[in-house]
Amino acid sequence: MEGLKLEADKRDILGKKTRFLRREGITPAHLFGHGLESQALQCDTAKLNKLIARAGRTRLVSLGVKGDKEPRSVFIREIQRDPRTGELLHVDLFQVRKAEKIKVDVPIILVGEAPIMKTKGYTLIHSLTSLSIECLPDKLPPQIEVDLSPLEEVGQAIHVSDITLSPDITLHTDLEQMVVKVTEARVEVEEVPVPEEVAAEAEGEAVAEEGAEEKAEEKPEEEEAD
Repeated sequence: MEGLKLEADKRDILGKKTRFLRREGITPAHLFGHGLESQALQCDTAKLNKLIARAGRTRLVSLGVKGDKEPRSVFIREIQRDPRTGELLHVDLFQVRKAEKIKVDVPIILVGEAPIMKTKGYTLIHSLTSLSIECLPDKLPPQIEVDLSPLEEVGQAIHVSDITLSPDITLHTDLEQMVVKVTEARVEVEEVPVPEEVAAEAEGEAVAEEGAEEKAEEKPEEEEAD
């Protein structure tokens, strides 16, 4: 797989003034790591957006900082965007040592098709969306695929214990946790609101029927009195 690369410059503009950088197509970033003093960086926004789309938070990136002799191995740790416009505001980069293991939550991706889903009336419940694993940075998978093809009957499920991982990876998620399960689809009955005129008419009929019943009960007593 082709290695991912990112170029960055050291940044002197801090605080609220960084908005001027964004207007010029530059995104502020911070580099940090164990035993590393945090550094303020800046990256080309267009190139950074493309990298984020490919790398996510689980692919190792080779970061070249202008003025440094050697590239750094980093992961994208946090991405900040404007909630209204989606504009990229800030990125945190976490530097790692290739010889030291790291602990990361890796997303679970469902692949293939469950045979039972070819029949109507069933649904899949995806209850676990990531696994907590530990491994060397260059052994970290970008995602963990779970094959749905064994699911042939209602009630069948795939648990964490059913997932096969590389021997280089240490799993920290409970083996008994359920990843996905086949259940019968719920049929929701939609309540149709009754128009006010119809409701009023029905209520009037009910009152009339109630009155008729009362008169019918009173009539025998009157005949006995005669």
